[in-house]
Amino acid sequence: MRQGLGSFVPLLGQDQAIALLSRAVSQERVAPAYLFAGAAGVGRSLAACCFAELLLAKKPLDPISETLRQRIRQRNHPDLLWVEPTYLHQGKLVSLAEAAELGIKRRSLPEIRLEQVREIARFLSRSPLEAPRSVIVLDQADSMAEAAANGLLKTLEEPGQATLILIAPSPESLLPTLVSRCQKIPFYRLDGGTMAQILTQIGQGEILDHSEILALAQGSPGEAIVHWQQLQTVLPEVLAAATSVPGSLREALDLARQIVRNLDTEAQLWLVDYLQQHYWQQQQTGFLPLLETTRRQLLQYVQPQLVWEVTMMRMQELG
Repeated sequence: MRQGLGSFVPLLGQDQAIALLSRAVSQERVAPAYLFAGAAGVGRSLAACCFAELLLAKKPLDPISETLRQRIRQRNHPDLLWVEPTYLHQGKLVSLAEAAELGIKRRSLPEIRLEQVREIARFLSRSPLEAPRSVIVLDQADSMAEAAANGLLKTLEEPGQATLILIAPSPESLLPTLVSRCQKIPFYRLDGGTMAQILTQIGQGEILDHSEILALAQGSPGEAIVHWQQLQTVLPEVLAAATSVPGSLREALDLARQIVRNLDTEAQLWLVDYLQQHYWQQQQTGFLPLLETTRRQLLQYVQPQLVWEVTMMRMQELG
């Protein structure tokens, strides 16, 4: 049975997290820092929004106004700072969404940078403007470079009138010194029934008809949506050919050319995951080590055409 404050109604399948956070608010024992640890797409960011609603309300135990809820969802509350990984582009910090909008493609992954940690310190140097405290959320906190992580330590030691929420896959993905200053809130992968409920509620019920997408998601509705969206970018004829073992050397080389011509590197890496899941379900496990080698070579920036030609020729031989 779900128990928790009303703000957490949208969060499904995370009863332990709801109970821990609700108790902290109702007993007025809110910690200076929290670590929301668990797989991506299972509700960590939604939980951070729900928790922020309670912390930023003037009276946390009163019903949350729709105005406050919308301001937090849109991240325009003056006492809320939401920090996300960024790219450094032409001397400016650019978020992942901004990079996509500008058509910026980078080989390196975005990260939370030292300048962003300094911005947190500046944000906390003033008193809250409207709420009893300030709230800072560090999404993908595991992307912090070492200098940024070390810079965050002092803030965690003396946060003042603030609560910090770090979102990461696991405690092991962060420096132990950061983890030791946070109260850990675990988030778990969801069962099939909860997955179906969430995907249906948000209008993504068609995903439930695709077992390979659900298997790739591994109990994460967010990951299911990401995989589904990626699937839509792959031409049906390319996917059909890729999930069939080439019958000849010529077919193998033609398929390699189709993959490289139609998919960028990110999509090719996704295709490797999809094929691994496909052949696992087909009990053709002999292809799995070969596909793992394909992934490793693509990540090492080996020429993609050569990588896929070798992969498909080996599959044709093994098949």
